[in-house]
Amino acid sequence: MKVLGIESSCDETACAIVEDGKTILSNVVATQIPFHQEYKGVVPEIASRKHTEWILPVVTQALKEANLTMNDIDAVASTNRPGLMGALLVGLTFAKSLAWSNNKPFIAVNHMLGHMYAAHLANDIEYPYLGLLVSGGHTIICKVTDFDQVEVLGTTIDDAVGEAFDKVAKFHGFGYPGGVIIDKLAQNGNPKAANFPIPLINKGEKGEHRYDVSYSGLKTAAINQLDQFWNPEFEKTPENIAASFQETAVKILLSRLFKAVEDTGLKTIVAGGGVAANSRLRSMLAEHPEINCIFPPLKLCTDNGAMIAGVAYHFLNRGETSPMTTTATARVTEFKRGLKTKS
Repeated sequence: MKVLGIESSCDETACAIVEDGKTILSNVVATQIPFHQEYKGVVPEIASRKHTEWILPVVTQALKEANLTMNDIDAVASTNRPGLMGALLVGLTFAKSLAWSNNKPFIAVNHMLGHMYAAHLANDIEYPYLGLLVSGGHTIICKVTDFDQVEVLGTTIDDAVGEAFDKVAKFHGFGYPGGVIIDKLAQNGNPKAANFPIPLINKGEKGEHRYDVSYSGLKTAAINQLDQFWNPEFEKTPENIAASFQETAVKILLSRLFKAVEDTGLKTIVAGGGVAANSRLRSMLAEHPEINCIFPPLKLCTDNGAMIAGVAYHFLNRGETSPMTTTATARVTEFKRGLKTKS
């Protein structure tokens, strides 16, 4: 079965065609980064307008690269949550119209499930495993037992890890997108230049915050309290700031992730989301050979239509489709700590 998947939840207009949930026949992504760089962050109104301009050319290009027509497509899928409301509606409305006009089934896909599935497109992965979903909007440690069944073990109590990267980069004038630039700067910096603290989160009476993370303190330290934590032996360069911040950010994440490995006994970790492309995260996990860490290819870490089409295939194979009345939702409640979701 060939599924055409559309993704427009933020600032990438993306469409891909995937066969049998595994083989990527085409994967087209039009990025809006140049249009948002001036503002050092995504401007929702600009994002929506660019999606409106680009959605038809991107879908047309995906079909062309796959050497297919809509007659060859078995179903159409689109992200419908979470994300920027206007951006979501562009892709969702186009996808539903495309499916209806061609008499094809339509499947709405949760963006989060897409990121968790991205690594499956390039790897054969058995369930269950621990999922690490890290992006600008989400930081989640979870137990995954099927493509649509996720139990959230821990999440952020404030900022997402990718959000912290972007805000630190914006304050120090490193540029946009912050996560990518900090990663590059850190290659030539010293992570010992600043001794940023790792937050201690109150576990509560039942230890319910055992796997939760916090990034607001690190963000504040790197922005407003840099002198307080700086090692005077080092020059205060962008490279050293980036390296010190990145090192601590990854350590915070892994301190909780390894607790989950210990408690669940699961030795396979599957990562997804834009921060999964971070080189330091990958190298620090690689230092633990007792754990099988699986990452998506770099091009599948950021938003793409292939991950949406891949998830949709499994819904379709199970005989599940979405009604044309399906609408977009900016936020989701099913990806909160302690919840088991079937979405």
